[in-house]
Amino acid sequence: MPYVNIKITRDGATKEQKAELIKGATDLLERVLSKAPASTYVVIDEVDPENWGAGGVSVKELRR
Repeated sequence: MPYVNIKITRDGATKEQKAELIKGATDLLERVLSKAPASTYVVIDEVDPENWGAGGVSVKELRR
């Protein structure tokens, strides 16, 4: 039972894009590892840009 956790910032992914991520990850596991889509779980966590850092500063700061 594969579990995939995708973390993205909470500022821009549409419902359609998230659906594509879920389908793509599921299809990849089926193709590469022969995992059944019905038992593959994909979770998308949306993180506030203030709570995601890179290079010592938050993404919110980086985007200013």
